[in-house]
Formats: sequence, C-alpha cells, structure tokens
Amino acid sequence: MRSVLSNRDAVCMTASSLAAGQLARPQLFGTGDRAPVRGGADEWRDLAPDILRQRLVIEGVPARPVDDVLIRDYLSALSRAVDMVQLIEPVTHRSDLYGWAGWIHWETSGAHFYAWEQPRLFFSVDLYTCKAFDVDTAVAFTRDFLDAGTIVAKSF
Repeated sequence: MRSVLSNRDAVCMTASSLAAGQLARPQLFGTGDRAPVRGGADEWRDLAPDILRQRLVIEGVPARPVDDVLIRDYLSALSRAVDMVQLIEPVTHRSDLYGWAGWIHWETSGAHFYAWEQPRLFFSVDLYTCKAFDVDTAVAFTRDFLDAGTIVAKSF
C-alpha cells in the first residue's frame, strides 16, 4: 500500500494519527513508499537556504585517554571559544563497548564528542550550529585542549 502525505499532513501528523503499520517501518516523506533514495554530494540540495547551518567535524589523537570530566570541561570551554550560549551542562555517557560520548546544547544547536581507547586513542567532535563560528578557532582550541598531535577537520 502506498502512502502519500501532503505538506499539511506532514506538519500536523502525530504518532497517534499514524496507523500501526506506519510506526513499524520508517518512511522518507516525499519519496513514496518504495521509491529509491538517491544520495551523494552531487545530488544534495539546500532545502532551507534561508536558515544558516554550519557543520564541522574535528577528529584526532589525544595525548592521553579521554574521560567524562575532560569531555564536560572541553565542551563547556569550546562553547566560550566559539562564542556559543550554553543552555545546559554537558551530558556524558560511557559505553563498555565503544567508549565515552558527550553532548552540549547551545542556544544555536550544539556539539557531540566521542572518544575511544580501543582499538586506539581517538576522538571525533561534531559541531552543528545555526550561528556562524570561526573554524580555525574551533580546530586550534581542540588541538590545544586535547594536546592532539594529529588532528584533521572538515567543514561543510
């Protein structure tokens, strides 16, 4: 059965208005039930050009293992370094299988931090904001704060 929703329906839809079968299987609205979803950078289009979105991924090798205290301190200090308004204290959690993760909520979005000890020391930071920030400042701050000998970054 094919389900097609209008823009009005998509905006007003709630979980209680969906049939049980629709809840069990995720749908990509606007593509139809079984239509192929194309991907890749060549097919990307900006669906909201009037909304500023800036993303930055920073990855590297820290000088020492990263724990919850370091993640919380880093995320709060990063907020100040890139001039973001912090709405909550950073949240962290440790997975026995994959290591530490942390998140901070900013007035204009937020940042995630992931840290591994196995199979190697490694970190990955994702910043997503609706306010412009200086990429070089974020990367230099991260390198210095984590004493990262190796660091890479990609902004998009």
